[in-house]
Amino acid sequence: MKTLEQVRAQLKHYPVEVAFPDIDKWRDGNTGVDYVHSIDSGVAGPHVMILALMHGNEVSGAITVERLLQAGLRPRKGRVTLGFANVEAYRRFDARDPDANRFVDEDMNRVWSPSRLDGAEDSVELRRARQLRPVIDTVDYMLDLHSMHEEAPPLIVSGPLEKGIQFAADVGAPGHVIIDVGHPNGKRMRDYAGFGDPASAKNALLIETGQHFSARSKDVAMDSACRFMIATGVMPESDLRALMLPGDPPTQQFFRVTEPVVATSYDFEFADDYRGMEIIAKAGTVIAREGEREFVTPYDNCVIVMPSLRQLGPGVTVVRLGYVVAR
Repeated sequence: MKTLEQVRAQLKHYPVEVAFPDIDKWRDGNTGVDYVHSIDSGVAGPHVMILALMHGNEVSGAITVERLLQAGLRPRKGRVTLGFANVEAYRRFDARDPDANRFVDEDMNRVWSPSRLDGAEDSVELRRARQLRPVIDTVDYMLDLHSMHEEAPPLIVSGPLEKGIQFAADVGAPGHVIIDVGHPNGKRMRDYAGFGDPASAKNALLIETGQHFSARSKDVAMDSACRFMIATGVMPESDLRALMLPGDPPTQQFFRVTEPVVATSYDFEFADDYRGMEIIAKAGTVIAREGEREFVTPYDNCVIVMPSLRQLGPGVTVVRLGYVVAR
């Protein structure tokens, strides 16, 4: 059986095109939680939050949050909270092994269920999630900034509910919107509590800005953060235009995920060099193998969503499959 190190050694190397900011200067916030800062306009309005570093090597969000803090962001109404999540994993980043510090003990974006947060288990990620939880419980609109293992088009993850799909359309970019129910091995923060409750007015989006270390990803992250603040009404476009990407965004396409492909060992391999958002024309096309087992597309025009082997292991979702839906 292969090891994870052997798998990663065979994958494409991506250069680190951006500087990792020193976020220690932002440790002392004003919320009672380290690395979390809240700016209140003094005018009635929603509480919105932009959160970076759910995973320690996803630097584009950290660059965006730092730039907004440095800019002295001032909402016109409501409150904007800016935060860094998995600081411990971020501190451990090593460009010689850039995939190794996604987390310290476990994926922080799989712990957001009451059973995990209120349970007796302990990990670096659970401790940090429990610290952030009281702040997150007060948030009306959440933007969770992520990036991708592979070089692929940026996308919005809306979750399965109509309110999330409409929120993605209101934000308007990136151009690919993924409608899904999450992962089988744990709940994402995007789906936590009221964010995942159809009866609640709370709402959240997860945005994947592109490959982790790409200069383009940091620009997409900032553009997305600005569009999020505009859509939630806390700031007008005129205050943020200088920080946004030029021109109009592309017309959005919506994709509904129907199933995850989950590895059971380190022997999982893709049949082609998939990066993400490829459309496989014919049902029954082999897209991956694991030993004697073959994984095939379940329907025509099947979309490959966020394939990657960089965190391969038993129980890990290595790709999701979906189809285009009309809006």
